[in-house]
Amino acid sequence: VVRLSLPKDQKISVTTITVGLSTVLTCSIRGALRPPIIWKRNGVILNFLDLEDINDFGEDDSLYITKVTTIHMGNYTCHAYGYEELYQTHILQVNVPPVIRVYPETQAQEPGVSASLKCHAEGIPNPRITWLKNGVDIVPKLSKQLTLLANGSELHISSVRYEDTGAYTCIAKNEVGVDEDISSLFIEDSARKTRKLNFPWFYFFKECLSVGNMFYVFSDDGITVLQPNECEIRRHIRPEERIFTSYEEICPRVEGEGTQSCLWASAVNVRDKYIYVTQPKQNRVMIIDIQTQKALQSLEVDPLPTKLHYDKSHDQVWVLSWGDMRKSSPTLQVIPEASAGEDQHVIRTPFEGVDDFFIPPTNLIINHVRFGFIFNKSKSAVHKIDLETVTHIKTINFKTHSCVPQTMAYTHLGGYYFVQCRRNRSVAVSPQLIIDSVTDAVIGPNSDVSGAPYISPDGRYLVSADEDSGRIRVQVLTVRGEIKLIYDLQTNIHVSDLTFQPSFTEGNQYYIYATSHLQTDVLFVELSTGKMNVLKNLKDPLTSKDWPWSSYNRIMKDSGLFGQYLITPAKDSLFVINGRQNTLRCEVSGIRRGNTVVWVGEV
Repeated sequence: VVRLSLPKDQKISVTTITVGLSTVLTCSIRGALRPPIIWKRNGVILNFLDLEDINDFGEDDSLYITKVTTIHMGNYTCHAYGYEELYQTHILQVNVPPVIRVYPETQAQEPGVSASLKCHAEGIPNPRITWLKNGVDIVPKLSKQLTLLANGSELHISSVRYEDTGAYTCIAKNEVGVDEDISSLFIEDSARKTRKLNFPWFYFFKECLSVGNMFYVFSDDGITVLQPNECEIRRHIRPEERIFTSYEEICPRVEGEGTQSCLWASAVNVRDKYIYVTQPKQNRVMIIDIQTQKALQSLEVDPLPTKLHYDKSHDQVWVLSWGDMRKSSPTLQVIPEASAGEDQHVIRTPFEGVDDFFIPPTNLIINHVRFGFIFNKSKSAVHKIDLETVTHIKTINFKTHSCVPQTMAYTHLGGYYFVQCRRNRSVAVSPQLIIDSVTDAVIGPNSDVSGAPYISPDGRYLVSADEDSGRIRVQVLTVRGEIKLIYDLQTNIHVSDLTFQPSFTEGNQYYIYATSHLQTDVLFVELSTGKMNVLKNLKDPLTSKDWPWSSYNRIMKDSGLFGQYLITPAKDSLFVINGRQNTLRCEVSGIRRGNTVVWVGEV
């Protein structure tokens, strides 16, 4: 007779481990003639032959994770084969040492103006930020003139003096580590500035001639380089300007059309060195050199290129071409060594019938992505591909959930993919599906949450926008790998696009900004409170006839980790939003169909 037991105090066991280390989860179910132990993760039986870094080697049926990452956090259960009713739950929490970025690395200011030094830190648990000036703690010096904002993420000096010159060190610390970086501030007056052009005034001139911290807007009338702080057009590259290598016009004149105009679909920033942008009607990808603000070369690709993605981990740009407007012969191509920028070539991938593709973004904690996914038209599955070798690995089937994938999102916290299913005439609303990236198993629906999934840059928030109902749901991913609903917001904004803006009042928090397919309003939500606001009357968005390339007929583009401006186009103009004040900064008129936008940071 098999008699099994599990001590009451061991029904739930919590293990906390630091990323990069190994851990062992031991099953405490005991008894004579105990059958083999079965392990599950998120309710799915682990097949150890398929797993790279999880094993059950050894005689004691323990679970060994050889190199823990944030995707491993979550629930593991063990039971004896045939005795599922008696099980032990292991909760794995993963700590991550802090990783920080400071901005700017160096700045030069005149006496009397204000200066800000920013420090963004990520880690688990959330790091605590402190500042030193020339090696000395600044806390005793805090005053009306010198303040810390957003839990120390920003050091603000309201009126700088000569003695504020110095090296400011941001230090981020949590239970498992520390990281630090320096932001330098130089104060010198303008009279001495003109006389004395030695270090650090190189930085002043660099700033004057800067091509960075700009939005590059691709519209009918060419390319507009916009400095959002001053709402100033710094450069306008016209359709008749020429490509450096081929001497072709940027936007060739079309016979029978009166004015020479451009047609763009998708653009990506490649390491703040180049912008790659598709010209669907010319069947080509153009490369813009950011430093010279000139069109460097054009690459011939398969007909109607409509979507680009820059895979930073492998320095390659992925190109989806439709073939024709009916998408009857779509192809996926890759441009390798994208940041080299010169003498580029295109490689065709072996994948056929690609309707869309998804490659997870990198962030401060996850700086390498190995896998992507492609979807085929009207097929209830996604295909997992190896980004380095550009090969198919496996197919993940959704037939039992009758889900045809439309979009995907990914968080490294627990390693979840969220899949939006296409609307099905027979089903009122299809909930999102969750895939576990550790096992590649479909865990099941994301409760009853539907709509397009958007993940915050740090992976902590999932915001799902249901375009039809206007409902927006906000879920948080806990350090235990749980997915918890925190807000269910009813809006009348049928979301076209949504982006995250880091908060200026709280560390490790975000606001979201969302545009509408049809309306003139922009929605603003503070994620820490769920408080909603609307910026009204930002004119009509483009019609889907004018924007056939994607469902994002009105994009919302942020300005990166440290930026405070966002941009969104109307039919014939652009609106710049000040995310710090949640107000409209300006409207730039005379820019038609400017729905392809790239932010370029420090160059």
